[in-house]
Amino acid sequence: MLRFILRRLGVMALTMLVLSFVVFFLVNLEPNLKKLAISQLTMRSSAAEIESWLQEYGYRQNFFVRYGQWVGLVRKQPNIDSETGAAVPRFSYCDEPAEPRYSGILQGDFGCSTKFREPVAEKLVPAMGATGILMFWVMAVMVPVSLLIGVLAGMREGSRTDRTLSVASITTTATPEYISGVIFTVIFASWLGWLNGSAASATNSGVTFSNFTLPVITMAIYGIGYIARMTRASMVEVMTQQYIRTARLKGLSFNAVVVKHALRNALIAPFTVIMLQFPWLLTGVVIVEVMFRYQGFGFTLVEAAANNDIDLLLACSLVSVLVVLVTQLVSDVGYVLLNPRIRVR
Repeated sequence: MLRFILRRLGVMALTMLVLSFVVFFLVNLEPNLKKLAISQLTMRSSAAEIESWLQEYGYRQNFFVRYGQWVGLVRKQPNIDSETGAAVPRFSYCDEPAEPRYSGILQGDFGCSTKFREPVAEKLVPAMGATGILMFWVMAVMVPVSLLIGVLAGMREGSRTDRTLSVASITTTATPEYISGVIFTVIFASWLGWLNGSAASATNSGVTFSNFTLPVITMAIYGIGYIARMTRASMVEVMTQQYIRTARLKGLSFNAVVVKHALRNALIAPFTVIMLQFPWLLTGVVIVEVMFRYQGFGFTLVEAAANNDIDLLLACSLVSVLVVLVTQLVSDVGYVLLNPRIRVR
């Protein structure tokens, strides 16, 4: 097991390196650099002014040198003031040192946000904290409810309960977040006036019950149907196994057979599906957070992409890749622990 984990960690590191290089290349394409320069200057800036800005702030250095500086393998050089000839920080609002230094991802420096005019870490960490709270409550609602629905539906295949729960699960899964979000907003916030989800501001006013209730419900409803259907299919398969029939013939009650024998084996497949919900939540929070103005990771990612905030966009991409790879590793290890028949090398 230890050798398997170490080998997977090595693959994860290589994957992150390759994907970070690809993302760095895409966000530093010429149109993106020009849009960044225009956003920092004015819409009427001439081509010479744009080129001068890109030269001054180091965006015309060799591509591989810039990538090495971002990673932290190449020393960053300070900018030189054209008038005084003195070394100055690249961005004064980030209080960057004005001397050569190794300062990149490996040193914990994610760069400077040109949109929010502050270090990337100071913007990204609170946003990730707000999204972490949101994702925790989504999983806390989604997982128990979906497992309960799936087990109840799969216990008696073809019954009225099974058909009713299956139809409800398919309906919720077939409804995208941006549709259910609008429906819940109209019902709870507009008609009933119970919640204030549309005015959510997680990083400004703090996360409260009212300002993230609608985002939690919107994301949980979509995931509940998918996990419930997978649990139901696994439960149906387990209930037809020979050892279940043997337990029934021994005189055990139906509930005892389900709890003691069927449930543990039926949860092996849903466990993998549940772990894979974390990468899905990263895409879900982009839609939901923008819709409800919930200022978390997804909202920050959209703002970075819309404003060509290169350093912030790269940091968000790196976090996304890390979450996906870590959840896949946890899923593989957990699957082996739940199913002793699987062996790793």
